[in-house]
Amino acid sequence: MVAIARPTATNRCQSFGPYRRCEPFRDAEEAWLWTMAALVARREGARYTADRGKTVRPCEPDDVVKCLDALYRRRRIDLVHARILRIWGERQASPNPAVASERCDWKLWREALDRMEWPLRVKGIVG
Repeated sequence: MVAIARPTATNRCQSFGPYRRCEPFRDAEEAWLWTMAALVARREGARYTADRGKTVRPCEPDDVVKCLDALYRRRRIDLVHARILRIWGERQASPNPAVASERCDWKLWREALDRMEWPLRVKGIVG
């Protein structure tokens, strides 16, 4: 039996050659906002891939969504977390805890992103 290496963020970064630098995201929030921008662009008809911009990212948008899905399946986040991530991700902003109407959303936003941080870091998506 032959083991096949699964593509990881490190392997993906090396495949772009010495002239393009692969840059992981600063945190889960940055990764999520980038993912949502890509998903909105895709929904509107664009063909969005990770390696077309100025900065090469260590993943495709679907990789971040798969991480979110895995957390949901393990019951680490609920549908309400995913809903808040979607709503504010489409707005390309995070909720403001200083605004009373956004305080509950901010709490759920932080919980979801805090739980996504470690899995994304392990995969090399967050640096």
